[in-house]
Amino acid sequence: MSLEERLDDLEERIEEHILDELCEECALVRERDELTLTVPRDRLLEVMGLLRRKAALGFDQCIDVCGVDYAAWKRSEWQVEEAPNTGFSRGAERDEPLSPKPQSRFAVVYHLLSLTNNWRLRVKTFLDEEFPAVDSVVGLWKSADWFEREAFDLFGILFKGHPDLRRILTDYGFVGHPLRKDFPLIGQVEMRYDQELGRVVYEPVSIEPRVNIPRVVRDDCRYTDGVAPRAEEEEADG
Repeated sequence: MSLEERLDDLEERIEEHILDELCEECALVRERDELTLTVPRDRLLEVMGLLRRKAALGFDQCIDVCGVDYAAWKRSEWQVEEAPNTGFSRGAERDEPLSPKPQSRFAVVYHLLSLTNNWRLRVKTFLDEEFPAVDSVVGLWKSADWFEREAFDLFGILFKGHPDLRRILTDYGFVGHPLRKDFPLIGQVEMRYDQELGRVVYEPVSIEPRVNIPRVVRDDCRYTDGVAPRAEEEEADG
């Protein structure tokens, strides 16, 4: 069965068992040979249960869970007039930068895999800016345990019902969530080991905030008409 046929089959089953049977508010998008199912946060656990347990869908693995902060999405602080090469831009091309509504600033994205049916699905749910919280899926996929802890640590997203929701990458006393777009690039504090005190101490940040200007790849003067000088010399030596 080709990729297109598998996607057609999966799309039909999701429409039958999810969109028609359970959640009309869900939205299914097919783009670049991938399917993305957007689910309201209050229906996420219910939809995920069907995707996991229903034999017609059979998503027996959760291979990734990550957070997304849509604040300042597709804006680029690296674009400068002196650097016309946009290949170094952090932002995607867009006429106007997206300004998300407070109720949809954050999102949690799940990547599911069915070994039995050999297909994949991306599930997305949007969360509130003031209180980004959603039900944990650890009860369905144990592999989501550390993924959800990482999203909590780096984005401040709360997963209700998680058995051990605590920081996993940063220090226990860390202030803030470093992958949020409003988190300063220089951080909040500096830390160092004090020999006299015999412990790690925290101090105010001493460096100045800055944004790197990217290097721009320009025409290489060593090449003429796409032929390297060494090749020309070898041809002349003949």
